[in-house]
Order: sequence, then structure tokens, then C-alpha cells
Amino acid sequence: MHDRWLPAKLLAMAIVGFGFSYTFPPMYDAFCDLTGFGGRTNEAPLQLVESVDESRTITIQFTTTVNESAPYAFQPAVRSMQIQPGKVYDANFIAQNLTGQTRVAQAIPSVSPSKAATYLKKTECFCFNNQPFEGDETKQMPLRFMIDRDLPDYIDTITLAYTFFNIDSAAAN
Repeated sequence: MHDRWLPAKLLAMAIVGFGFSYTFPPMYDAFCDLTGFGGRTNEAPLQLVESVDESRTITIQFTTTVNESAPYAFQPAVRSMQIQPGKVYDANFIAQNLTGQTRVAQAIPSVSPSKAATYLKKTECFCFNNQPFEGDETKQMPLRFMIDRDLPDYIDTITLAYTFFNIDSAAAN
């Protein structure tokens, strides 16, 4: 039997699928920003007031990855730090454009365990803005952060991960 509505049904499914795929990323981003789900951290600078908990030490681990299509080398200057909640710290990351062409990159942060994301406060982060690179340029990119004193006691290690993406086409728009 031939279903005369089959082309219309397939077209409707394609339209609904496209609409969902188009609206899902902004909805997911809003959800993550509100809940801290997925290890999202603040995406704008904050003002921090130090109130150090000297009785506690937390290990912060830094990891980096580069999206498979991104022509960059990217790594933390140090792999880990011992910190005290309530104190402001500086860390640096080093990125290099591996091409002879001007490029634009964006770093996307993630925190593990995800519960710790709401306690990570950043005043400066290369992830707040697109990062333009000249051909073959290497740059040091700063991160200034603090872990809130109210971090639950059972969390003693936090991993802050960044993934570097090439966004030349998006930055051109």
C-alpha cells in the first residue's frame, strides 16, 4: 500500500528535528547556567572578597583538551595546585596557534565534581572571551579564581577542565 501522506510526514519530522536541534543548545546552556549542571562555572567576572579558611587544603587539578578540528596546542602551566578556600589564586594556561593563519578560539570550562562548580568563583578567565591568535602565535592566558569557603567538606579535589575550540566561522559573523 502506498501512503500518500508519507512525504508530508517525513517533511514534518525533518522540520521538527531541525527546530529541536536549533533550540536545544540555548535551552541547555540556560539550564546549566541556572543549575551548575555539567560543571558550568560563572561566565563573567566576579568581585571576590577573601576570607581564607586556613584549616583546609583543596587540590585543584587542571586539564585541557583540544577539539579534534582545532589547530592549537593547549595546556596548563601547572597541572595542579594546593589551595585554601576563600583565598584568590592565579593560574596560567598556554595556547599556540599551530597554523600560519589568523585564528579565533574559545575555551569551554567544565568542573568535576559538578557539585563544586557553584563554589568556583572566577574574576578573570580566558574563557570569558574569544581568543584571537595571529599565525603561529603562542600566548599565556590567565585565570584568577577562588573556591568558596562553603564548599562541602567531602570535596577535597576539584578538576577544572577546559576544551579549546576553533571558532573562526562563528567569530566572523
